[in-house]
Amino acid sequence: MIKSNNGKGLKPQKSQVAKVKSAGKSKTQNSAQAKSQFSKSLHPRNLHNTGYDFPALVAAYPRLKTFVKPNPYGNLSIDFADPIAVKMLNAALLKLHYGVDKWDIPEGFLCPPIPGRADYIHYVADLLAVKKTSKKRVPKGPRVRALDIGTGANVIYPLLGIQSYGWNFVGSDVDPLSIANAQQIFASNPVIAERFKSRLQTNANHVFHGVIEPNERFDLTLCNPPFHASMAEASEGAARKLKNLAANRAKSSQIKTALAKTDTTLNFGGQKAELWCEGGEQQFLRTMIRESYDFASQCLWFTTLVSKKENLQPAKALLAQVKAVEVKEIEMHQGNKITRVLAWTFLKPAQRELWQQYRDA
Repeated sequence: MIKSNNGKGLKPQKSQVAKVKSAGKSKTQNSAQAKSQFSKSLHPRNLHNTGYDFPALVAAYPRLKTFVKPNPYGNLSIDFADPIAVKMLNAALLKLHYGVDKWDIPEGFLCPPIPGRADYIHYVADLLAVKKTSKKRVPKGPRVRALDIGTGANVIYPLLGIQSYGWNFVGSDVDPLSIANAQQIFASNPVIAERFKSRLQTNANHVFHGVIEPNERFDLTLCNPPFHASMAEASEGAARKLKNLAANRAKSSQIKTALAKTDTTLNFGGQKAELWCEGGEQQFLRTMIRESYDFASQCLWFTTLVSKKENLQPAKALLAQVKAVEVKEIEMHQGNKITRVLAWTFLKPAQRELWQQYRDA
């Protein structure tokens, strides 16, 4: 659902549920059964609306096969408490659905859930949509430039944005290891290598300063901020996540083993810059919003994920102080989970239309 500061909203798509089939059905039905069974209300353009087709994923990326087995409900799945299994699933998803031949991250780095990350890309793409004849169309191709703040070693947003829409990306990060791995991923995928440029942020106290160059313009900025204020808080969050997994699969010995290691193991990984910063998400958002004002004419839309709902109102209040022209709150529904994107622009509607005309010319 998109909530704008003009008070209007768009209704979310109805949830698409992959139904559980009984054994002994046709090949087509068995294929449907093999897909992971979970309810979603993902963006209509999201390729993962019907869940994970594990036979197809294994065929595309055979290394995944070792980790796929029936869950307690009889459906093919993986152990989501196992970071290696999650990484293999991501590599398979990127190979099957996005044509990314080689993808890997160092041990301990953040391994993002791809369906949710794809949702972010599709929803912010809608911000750029322009009316062509009777329909709105999302602009595609290298004329669209996006900036991913904190791109991480996984460099997932540039990969999804490039392969979904053909955009060009700049990815910044404060961690040299993340930048090096991001560069390696694109070097290993030469077909799209020219669509991505990396920039090391040398001052961790800044977001846009030191990254956006003079007279440079971006149609979009994206960010998944570090949402914890300390490593201890991040570890507590990991423990809660594993307990939720255990609640769904209480008899799994693998879950119990993972719970015993929560002080050192995060099932989706994550380094300091990826998971926490001084002041946590709220402070990061303050810095981002204040600095965005300094680049008001150089970016069409600024966007960021907001993990904690209570951080939305302070962020909106600050956006009012810096005189953002329009602010949107986008709710993304993934089963029972709701995540939020905050988007804002300093450009008036006429200026945005002019921006689009020059970009598409």
